[in-house]
Amino acid sequence: MNLGMIFAAAAACAFATPAISQDVPEHIVSLYRAAPGQQVALLKCMARQDQASQAAGLPASQIYVHTSGDSWDYMVINPVTTKAQDDAVEAAAKKMGITSGPRASIEFRTMIASHTDTTSNGPQTAAQILAALGEK
Repeated sequence: MNLGMIFAAAAACAFATPAISQDVPEHIVSLYRAAPGQQVALLKCMARQDQASQAAGLPASQIYVHTSGDSWDYMVINPVTTKAQDDAVEAAAKKMGITSGPRASIEFRTMIASHTDTTSNGPQTAAQILAALGEK
């Protein structure tokens, strides 16, 4: 097998994703590392965002606090939202006097040293994923 075919096969594997049922909700999983001394400010900001989300009829974020291992402080899980839901949260934030729009992003970034976002489907059990794949 030539080198080009090896790279093509590796690329195909890297981009392949299992077929997952459409019924499984999609979520955004974010890992945040707070800027030095900004942990409390970051949590207060997330609490205000949760208030706006709940006022718009969306659930509060699920936040997990780092206790050991990698270098993140908080893992935050939220459902993927529609434009209409985003607009409702934005309107609720404005009504509540919470910073919104582009300024909210700039303000938020002063409280974090780094972050990553990824989408995922779930929650599911291993058995449910195997069933969706046609496996036992």
